[in-house]
Formats: sequence, structure tokens, C-alpha cells
Amino acid sequence: MAAMIDTTKVGILVVLVALASLFLYWIREARRREIRLRKIPGLEALDDAVGRAAEMGRPVLYTTGILGLNNIAVLAAMGILRRVAQKAAEYQVGFVMPNADPIVMATAQEIVKEAYQSAGRPDLYSETSIFYLTSDQFGYAAGVDGVMLREKPGAVFLQGYFYAESLILAETAQSVGAIQIAGTTATTQLPFFVVACDYVLIGEEMLAASAVLSKEPNLLGSIRAEDWAKMAIVVFLIVAIVLKMFGIDITPLLNTR
Repeated sequence: MAAMIDTTKVGILVVLVALASLFLYWIREARRREIRLRKIPGLEALDDAVGRAAEMGRPVLYTTGILGLNNIAVLAAMGILRRVAQKAAEYQVGFVMPNADPIVMATAQEIVKEAYQSAGRPDLYSETSIFYLTSDQFGYAAGVDGVMLREKPGAVFLQGYFYAESLILAETAQSVGAIQIAGTTATTQLPFFVVACDYVLIGEEMLAASAVLSKEPNLLGSIRAEDWAKMAIVVFLIVAIVLKMFGIDITPLLNTR
């Protein structure tokens, strides 16, 4: 029996059990009481952006970039999409969403349709407003720019994963006078969004957006658990560095080989 247990992996087992316990604890707490997360300016301005488009009599444009649903940022963008579409239905604002991936397009159609039904305005939903352009990067950027110039949206949401087309899209949206709320995990494109857009969801802010908007206890509890896990890792690293200065190495406790 002893031969079946690898004692060198005990440290990993302890960490996994501790993490699992942490997540279960905070999920339970989120179900019992309200878990508050810090305010994210980009999400706070979401309703105002759609409202501004309504005041201007212009539509809302939403795009997730050129990647598919296998990208975590695009998945996170789907959660934000539901809130934007629901507000567009409530304010009776036109909604436009060009896509570079047919699977994303089909998923977005279902999400937006459900959002319009939740808002009590299924009659305003138009499946043709969520359409496919092309999977070519700059062909897609040119197509979206054309839509912006023709439709002149009052609010533009650039949520997903972007490459070199990010600044092209943001500059065009700015030229038509749209308020822009961008969000991405692409660190190389964040500077362009920060310069050209009104609000930006930076990295993990975007990943936490679904939990903040939906107030779903399981999601809120998971995010709080992740924060505590990060703090624990930072504390462990500090302790490990200090002990190493005194010649004590505790890293073998987490042997993964």
C-alpha cells in the first residue's frame, strides 16, 4: 500500500485540498450573504452608454474580434453581450453585431434573442442584425469600419480578443462620435484601447464581468476565492524568499516532478 502512495507529492495534495476548500467555502458564503466586488468603471458605464445611443437615436454596435469560442476572452464577451442586448431592448435601440466566426454568430443570435425576450420586447429582435462578415483579419476590420460609417452607432462595444485591428476599429468608432467600452485580455492591444476608448476592461476585469453583471452566487464566490488564493500565493512566495535568504529552501515541498 505504501508503494502506491508517492510521498513526494504530498505538498501538491495539500495545496489542492486547500484550494478546493477555499472555493467551496466562498461559494457557500455567496449563497448565504451578498458578496461585494469592487466597482469596475467600464461596467458601471455600460447602461449609460446604451442610454446615450438611445438619446442620439443611433444603434449599438458590438463585436468580439476574430477569434472563436475557444478563446476565454470571447466567452467572457458573451456574458457582457447579454446585458448590452437586454438594455438595447429596454431602450428600444437598434443593435448591430458583425462577426468573424460563424459559431460565435450563432451563439450571439441565441443570447441576444433570449435577452430581448427577458426584456419583454421579443418583437424588436432581428436575427439579420447579427451577421457574418469574413474570417480574414483585415477584411473583417474593413467590414466593421464600413458598418460603423454607415450606421454611425452611438455606442460601440469592443469586447473579446483583438490583434492589430484594435486601433483601426477604435479610431473609426471615435470618428463617428460613438462612446466606446472596450475589453480584452490581449496585453499588446490594451494600450491602443486605453488611448482611443472611453472605458476599458483590463484583463481580469473582463473575466469577472459576467459575475458582476449577473450577481450569480457561484460566480461571485469563485472570484472571491481566486482573490484569496492569489493573496496566499503572494504570502507563500514572500515567506519562501525570506527563508531562502537564511538558507532554508521550502520549494521541495511543492515538488511536481
